[in-house]
Amino acid sequence: MSIDQRKPPASRTDLAFTRSSPYGTQAEPTYSGALSFLRRRYSKELAGVDLAVVGVPFDLATTNRPGTRLGPRAIRAASASLAWAPPYAWQVDPCAALNIIDWGDVWFDSGEPHKAPALIEAEFQRFADAGVAVLALGGDHFVSYPILRALQGRHGPLALIHFDAHSDTWADSDGRIDHGTMFFHAARQGIVDVSRSIQLGMRTHNPETHGFEVRDASWLHAEGINSAVAAIRQRVGSAPCYVSFDIDFLDPAFAPGTGTPVVAGFSTLQALQLVRGLAGLNIVGMDVVEVSPPYDVSEITALAAASIAQELLAAFAARSIQA
Repeated sequence: MSIDQRKPPASRTDLAFTRSSPYGTQAEPTYSGALSFLRRRYSKELAGVDLAVVGVPFDLATTNRPGTRLGPRAIRAASASLAWAPPYAWQVDPCAALNIIDWGDVWFDSGEPHKAPALIEAEFQRFADAGVAVLALGGDHFVSYPILRALQGRHGPLALIHFDAHSDTWADSDGRIDHGTMFFHAARQGIVDVSRSIQLGMRTHNPETHGFEVRDASWLHAEGINSAVAAIRQRVGSAPCYVSFDIDFLDPAFAPGTGTPVVAGFSTLQALQLVRGLAGLNIVGMDVVEVSPPYDVSEITALAAASIAQELLAAFAARSIQA
């Protein structure tokens, strides 16, 4: 898609600020300009908005390598190479079908980490109250917990579709901030409906499922994408669902820039095929987390995350059109 040469130069760049309409996909030089996600308009106004992309630059819950606080910025930058056209393999362009904004990042004081969960939850409560769906860019995986708390207040207990190398359901004491235990708390507190929730890709040991359906890496490698999509759709049904994608679901060959990489994972192609299988589900929120740019190579992890996030938007848009 070429740049529209009929427009004055000032309106052909920095589309995060200069676009005349929130709808549509326009080309902008991929190497310059304001780096909103997919060149969407930066805005704090939620009136008329269908979905907000929100950065959550929090990485104080990590148990291994840090750096995911830089993830939202890197994902936005990588998305510039995707913003010029609709996502491949979809019949819907989410940016044409929906009013999507980049809301910017959640603010919190890193010197008071114990306050961060409540601050994150309060910001996402704004979106829930306004009826605006969310795509969060992490940040470490703990950020899913306060987001789920906010959305649960509007939608009730949510079905969780969780792609990860780790279950993140290890038992923990109340009040701890940890990116490997938050779904244990979410299940026990009724924030997620474990009877409608499914976890895929796990390849680290945890003997407890806490009621989640777990389709681990061995099963997924053996049974394939179509079986996994069928399992997801059967488990979730029509329930309001939240999709959480930890980038370490991918094999480190495809996503080295993450805090807790685990070998024997999945390719970017397999990830995109799984996301495409979510079209039509009742998705109310999504996240892509655990991108750590200091450990990335040639920005391939950030690009993978941006591509997965774009396809999640398409899955959400397909749901909205079919509703």
